[in-house]
Amino acid sequence: MGAIRTPRVRWIEEGLRALAAGGPEAVRVEVLAQALGVSKGGFYGYFRNRAALLDEMLDAWERGVTEDVIERVERGGGDARERLGRLFDVVGAADTPVTGAGVELAVRDWARRDEDVAGRLRRADNRRMDYLRALYGAFCPDEDDVEARCLITFSLRIGDHLIAADDGPRPRSEVLAAVRQRLLARPVPAEAPEGRPEAPS
Repeated sequence: MGAIRTPRVRWIEEGLRALAAGGPEAVRVEVLAQALGVSKGGFYGYFRNRAALLDEMLDAWERGVTEDVIERVERGGGDARERLGRLFDVVGAADTPVTGAGVELAVRDWARRDEDVAGRLRRADNRRMDYLRALYGAFCPDEDDVEARCLITFSLRIGDHLIAADDGPRPRSEVLAAVRQRLLARPVPAEAPEGRPEAPS
C-alpha cells in the first residue's frame, strides 16, 4: 500500500501560517515540507513552483474572507439585522489558517509592496464592504448612516488586533458588545423641527 499524500490544502494552510508569521519571504518549500513532516517531492506533485503556491494561498484567503463567510451567514436566513449578528459571530470566531487576524495583517502588509496583491486586497475589501452595505441598507434609510456603520464595522475587524492600549474601566469584550449593540440598533427617526411662531404683521 502506497504512502498517503499530504493533501493540497495542507500545503496551502501551512503556507498561510508561514505568511502570517514572517511575510511572503517566509513561505519556502523546504520550510513547509519540514513543518508538514514530508519531502519536497510532494509539493511539486501539486504546484508548478513557489509562485503557484503563493497564488493559490491568495485565492484561498480571498475566498475565505468573502464568499465563504457570506455563504455561512446567508445559510442561516433571517432578516438583515439577524444576518449581521451572525456575521459578527462568524468573523469573531474566524481564527483559522485562512482567515485568522495574522494572515489578514500579513496580506495587507504584502499589498503595500506588490501591486497584484494590492489588487486582490482591494477586490476583497470592496466585496466585504458591499455586503455590509446591503445588510445595513435594509434597515437604515440614510445612506450616510449606512456608510458610517459599514466603515466602523470593517475598521473594527481590521483594527481591533492592532490596538495596544490597555482596556479602560470595562473589558474590551464588553466594549465590543456595546458597539455591536449600537451598530445593530434600528435608527431612531429624527423628530420634525418644531414650527417657529410667525412674526407679527
